[in-house]
Amino acid sequence: MKIKSILFAAVAAMTISSAASAAEKVRIGTEGAYPPFNQIDASGRVAGFDVDIAKALCQQMKVECVFVINDWDTIITGLQQNKYDAIVASMSITAERKKAVDFTDRYYSNTLSVVTKAGSSTNIGNLSGKNVGAQRATISAQYLEDSVPGAKVKLYDTQENAWLDLAAGRVDAIVADTLPSADWIGSDAGKGFAISGDAIDIGDKIGIAIRKGDGLKGKLNKAIAAIRKNGRYKAINDKYFTVDIY
Repeated sequence: MKIKSILFAAVAAMTISSAASAAEKVRIGTEGAYPPFNQIDASGRVAGFDVDIAKALCQQMKVECVFVINDWDTIITGLQQNKYDAIVASMSITAERKKAVDFTDRYYSNTLSVVTKAGSSTNIGNLSGKNVGAQRATISAQYLEDSVPGAKVKLYDTQENAWLDLAAGRVDAIVADTLPSADWIGSDAGKGFAISGDAIDIGDKIGIAIRKGDGLKGKLNKAIAAIRKNGRYKAINDKYFTVDIY
């Protein structure tokens, strides 16, 4: 009986320890294809603003971040299927998405821009009849379909493929988030292209998606507020941008 009791106690202790270890990890889903927010770096690791923010939030919550790469088109499905616990992937908070997931408070704000060949007369006011691209299932695609009548909209699985078609002349313009647009224009691939006109402010706020009713939402909200207050957010922001994007 004594041996059995000792064995039972040992198994119980291992079970509790395993549960504690599991509880100390938060699995973060991200796309890994949206620089400068999330991308795979030269060493094969996921990097970018989203990633650094996720790491700071995990540090604030005293948990370990584990990153899981998932295609954008199925990233919400992956969350619902418990492949990860939260999505930190520059996801706009929309009424439609709120039907499927909960969102934290914002962790940054976003505007849209039209990207064309430098010197082109194409702008947001004359896209009707033109071939215009955007990444599928994004706020940019929704804006094109809802607010730009007459445009011949072409949607892409990744932002990178949208840029490739613009560079090849297969579309006249791309509508995309302003900061990734500026990042691409500043790269070798984006030479000869420019943002046309002013940024389009549609009140877009970027949040972290979690499963409906998950208590992780409250913990993340507290962590977002804390890193804004303690300067960690500013340090990450300033690593990537010259203005506060919050």
